[in-house]
Amino acid sequence: MKPRQILVTSALPYANGAIHLGHLVEYIQTDIWVRFQKLSGHECYYVCADDTHGTAIMLRAEQEGISPEALIARVHGEHSRDFAGFHVAFDNYHSTHSPETRALAEEIYAKLKAAGLIEVRTIEQFYDPVKEMFLPDRFIKGECPKCAARDQYGDSCEVCGAAYAPTELIQPHSAVSGAVPVLRESEHYFFRLSDQRCQDFLRGYTRGEGRLQSEAANKLQEWLGAPHENKLTDWDISRDAPYFGFEIPGDDGHGTGKYFYVWLDAPIGYMGSFKNLCARKGLDFDAYWGKDSSAELYHFIGKDILYFHALFWPAELAHAGYRTPTKIFAHGFLTVDGQKMSKSRGTFITAESYLEQGLDPEWLRYYYAAKLNGSIEDIDLNLEDFVARVNSDLIGKYLNIASRCAGFIAKRFAGELADVEAEPLIETLRDGNLHQRVAQAYEERDFSRALREIMAFADQANKYVNDHKPWELAKLPGREAELHTVCSLALTLFKRLTALLAPVLPRLAEQVESFLNVPGFTWADTHTTLPVGHKINDYKHLMTRIEAKQIEALVAANRESLAPTAAVANAHSQQRHAQHQQASEDRVQQSSWEPFITIDDFSRIDLRIARIAAAEQVEGAEKLLRLTLELGGEPGPEIRTVFAGIKSAYDPAALVGRLTVMVANLAPRKMKFGLSEGMVLAASGNDGHGIFLLSPDSGAQPGMRVK
Repeated sequence: MKPRQILVTSALPYANGAIHLGHLVEYIQTDIWVRFQKLSGHECYYVCADDTHGTAIMLRAEQEGISPEALIARVHGEHSRDFAGFHVAFDNYHSTHSPETRALAEEIYAKLKAAGLIEVRTIEQFYDPVKEMFLPDRFIKGECPKCAARDQYGDSCEVCGAAYAPTELIQPHSAVSGAVPVLRESEHYFFRLSDQRCQDFLRGYTRGEGRLQSEAANKLQEWLGAPHENKLTDWDISRDAPYFGFEIPGDDGHGTGKYFYVWLDAPIGYMGSFKNLCARKGLDFDAYWGKDSSAELYHFIGKDILYFHALFWPAELAHAGYRTPTKIFAHGFLTVDGQKMSKSRGTFITAESYLEQGLDPEWLRYYYAAKLNGSIEDIDLNLEDFVARVNSDLIGKYLNIASRCAGFIAKRFAGELADVEAEPLIETLRDGNLHQRVAQAYEERDFSRALREIMAFADQANKYVNDHKPWELAKLPGREAELHTVCSLALTLFKRLTALLAPVLPRLAEQVESFLNVPGFTWADTHTTLPVGHKINDYKHLMTRIEAKQIEALVAANRESLAPTAAVANAHSQQRHAQHQQASEDRVQQSSWEPFITIDDFSRIDLRIARIAAAEQVEGAEKLLRLTLELGGEPGPEIRTVFAGIKSAYDPAALVGRLTVMVANLAPRKMKFGLSEGMVLAASGNDGHGIFLLSPDSGAQPGMRVK
């Protein structure tokens, strides 16, 4: 078969946070698929890059007191380290803040403009009056205008997947300062996605056979609407200063003072990374990205960014004179023990912490592969099942074959294998076409099916060993030849199993190559035997079992990272108590504020910043308003209902979006009108007149503790 030319990408991780186990679902899935293609002899390149532009990068760098360039360089090193730790083997891991990406972004923009697909308009845009800056979509939050889901970003909803303008959000607020944003006019650049040329192209492209999974194709048809509809809106591709990114060039060769929106140049980062690889390897860029390219181009992405990759990106490429993706593979999210990853439960686990706890990355690669089936369904990392499955499949089945037979070959036969080509089991396996079935499963990204086939084969191999009992044959005189054949055949089966598992367990496969004294595995090793007289090396332990206590320690380590350890907390408590005692001794006169409380008494009250998401009258109550409060948290905000006696002082509509302070650990109180889950703080005069709700200074965020 003629080798295929394949270019593969994974979504670009944002350079504003650590890689965690949720991210790794995608990169491990892609890496397995790429390794299978390379083992099969195809010319396959896997490129990716850090997504480095945007306001979030600018603000974080400002907060840390460093330049954005210094921040993204540091994070690039951290991301590269974490991916390497899980054996994700990019052919190039680059950055979108690169000369290649800048040049391509400017070129594509110029071509879209020449085609009449760029339009300049004056728009009303949200402006943060506290931070004194226009707010990017991702820094405005509110309720989704389509499904009313709360705490959604200003460009798209993570619940229903809809895309919209930030001005369409219900009850918007600034994610930077918490202030209610105001509308101001600004000149912006738009990609005319509503143009009939784009509409017609996308209707044909998204219906291409096999280009999208059925679930994704159906979702895109909802967004596109019926043929007579024009549901796609033009795409705002510019942002105002201050902004970290590439400035949009003007016709006069000078800058426009506007910047490319991060989602404009981020996917172009795929091209930039590959162009960088081409320069280093002498590859032909146009052979993969040119309009007439016959190469295959595949994007692996999360389902939450399908809108950008399957609508904006193909339309952008097609109308700038480039080829479009062959297929776009979307995957679901990761849950842990059936729930969203949670810092409070210790299940929001970073790649770095997993490796630092000494856990084998190939345990996780195997478990993810056993769950992935090529669909958009979410997958669950059940920690108890994780331990059981890895120990059962990899230790109890696969490695068990070699550990029970290798010693006899080394001690009895000088490490040389017998001729097993004529054995009946070999003929049975040859006729079964196992390697073809597994290959098809890998190709279709149905890794769970591939592993079921492989483990069924491991069961056959173990049955063969159990039936022939080499440990008993070794004790019987005159059975040397049979012992030699049984153990040699078992190791041949082990070699085949390893080759089948090599895309999933690359590091283990390298260790087996050394043990079996064979060159690097190819897919041919999945259905061929080792020759008679082949000499193997001494067998060494290849993988340990997972212990439940290791998983418990991992969860504990991630939970403890959110708060001081008990020892540190106790030391702080003692220090505060000593300071209070000294202050008491220094005091000469009695104070009108006595009796005093200690700092420990105060510390028992958990005061938190909360955002008022909704406020409404309570029917039948003279003084109460029902407040819906949002407290920050991972992976989403915590919602509380509080009844507050502030009706006489505030119009409910004026409270929405405002930040205040609440007692978060007050025991819930059952009231006539419902359950009150806390208390908001307000000031009033000594005579009881006037109620003034407390508000934090600008910059405070929901969930922050007041102390």
